[in-house]
Amino acid sequence: MGGFFFLYICLMASVNLVYKTLKDMVNKDQQGFITPDTFNNFASIAQLKIYNRLFDNLKNAQRNIKAGFDRGRDKGLTKRIQEDLSVFSKTSSTITRSSDGTFSKPSDLSRIISIYSSGDIIMSSSSRKPMEVCYDEEKIERILISNISAPTEQFPVALVSNVVEVFPESIMNIKMRYYKTPSLPEFAYTVSSGNEVYSSANSNDFDLPDHYEDQLVIEIAEMIGVSLREQYLNQIASGEQAQKQREESF
Repeated sequence: MGGFFFLYICLMASVNLVYKTLKDMVNKDQQGFITPDTFNNFASIAQLKIYNRLFDNLKNAQRNIKAGFDRGRDKGLTKRIQEDLSVFSKTSSTITRSSDGTFSKPSDLSRIISIYSSGDIIMSSSSRKPMEVCYDEEKIERILISNISAPTEQFPVALVSNVVEVFPESIMNIKMRYYKTPSLPEFAYTVSSGNEVYSSANSNDFDLPDHYEDQLVIEIAEMIGVSLREQYLNQIASGEQAQKQREESF
């Protein structure tokens, strides 16, 4: 008898819904307005702020695990954050050592997860070797001159700066697992009878899962509130942020 499996589909935050919600907030009582161009400028910043905050929240959640405060399993905060970050995770194509002996980073790289030598999997045996990833110039020098920990093809080391250096130099191809930089959201539209008409074909939704739509509205509202000097908008956004922080503290 065949087994059961579940397909998890992650829906992305709708740029149309966030824009409409924000527009309703800003236009409340006919105070202020927001254009699509203004929204698009702030939307990318808001998404990046939430994206970076996820890594800070992950560190805090991992501290809670060590302290015994995380509930673990499917209810654990760590697991939920890792699931949200997984939409940004990707594997590079094979990267070949360049003429100057270094490896280029992927153009959309944000944070490295792991680096390994490129290889084949034959009869359940892989020639790929994971690398120790190093960001410290002094540490890599100590590793290279050590008689005990000097890099080998079985135990390679990668030094990451503006490029990637891999030791030993006999390794010619690598692959990288990493978190990509969020793509730019965009609310695109046409004009009909003087009104904006959302164009789904030309728009880009946020890269964040759809349960971040409320946070995106709050973040953009705060920025627009500062820009337009709308006191009531700042109050709404601040109240929403405080409520969100209270909920996440439990």
